Amino acid sequence: MRSCRRHLPTPGHGRSGLPRILTYNVHRCRGADGRLAPARIAEVIAAHAPDIVALQEVDVGRRRSGGVDQAGEIARELGMQIHFHPAYHVLEERYGDAILTAQPSRIVKAENLPGLQHYPGLEPRGALWAEVDMDPHRLQVVNAHIGLLAYERKLQVQALLGLEWTGAPACTDPTILLGDFNAIPRSRAYRRMAERFRDAQRAAGTVPRPTFPARLPVIRIDHIFVSPSIRVLRTEVVRGPLARVASDHLPLLMDFELTGPR
Repeated sequence: MRSCRRHLPTPGHGRSGLPRILTYNVHRCRGADGRLAPARIAEVIAAHAPDIVALQEVDVGRRRSGGVDQAGEIARELGMQIHFHPAYHVLEERYGDAILTAQPSRIVKAENLPGLQHYPGLEPRGALWAEVDMDPHRLQVVNAHIGLLAYERKLQVQALLGLEWTGAPACTDPTILLGDFNAIPRSRAYRRMAERFRDAQRAAGTVPRPTFPARLPVIRIDHIFVSPSIRVLRTEVVRGPLARVASDHLPLLMDFELTGPR
């Protein structure tokens, strides 16, 4: 596939002129057709011109994905800088989460989340916190990918809401917590996060849309949560033909305004 970078809309707030953030579980860039195609993932993202991108399930140097640095390839296609955290790291093989942006940014924290040690087959989970300059604001962005088991999710959400992550003194409003939480709205994990933050899809005033599975989405497990000074203007689950085949999740995006502390 040809590079999509030449087609990327000018950075600086999407097509609407407003800041835009997008979260996307890319399933190691393996699509419904079995193809490994980081450029296709980048093309899905580029069509919506986000300022900040949160990715989950990214392979870097893994044999199963041909040794490709998927995070770096997607960032190059989009003309963005990248912050990457490997929840899994064995020798040169890494797998984890990334935050991409063309805005000035810095990593605040990148660590694995607590897991269930007596379940050795469980995939390790991590989170990544970056501070992004959205002049004149400093936006805190926490990208997380949490587990499949209810008790595992409980531990991981408790950590994300605690003093090491979004409860830290440095994690000030405005804050966005987003990613693949493997938590439907009636789950305990979701309710805990919704007690602290607003669900962007609900805050937008429209009917929330599911994100998984991509071909025929029926459940809502990818979320964007926002702190009080973030005004949610619009959310969208990207459902175009390319998005439905590029990964097993659909991207979720949000247009927003920063109205609070500077």
